[in-house]
Amino acid sequence: MKGIVDLYEGDYTVIEIDVQTHDVAKSIVDASVKVGEVVTFVNGVWKANIKETEQREQHIKKLMNDVWED
Repeated sequence: MKGIVDLYEGDYTVIEIDVQTHDVAKSIVDASVKVGEVVTFVNGVWKANIKETEQREQHIKKLMNDVWED
């Protein structure tokens, strides 16, 4: 299962999974995960997926460049 970290709120991490947000206990999210990162649920823990995060960032950057082209 994959998602994107939306925000941290109290003891919860809000993760967007399939276009819906879910409150997930911080205790099952790796401490190094940052807001905006793609995460994967592996062995009971949400971990950052660096490769997919970089791909997502590049895709967003391209979209922004396309929007602001003259």
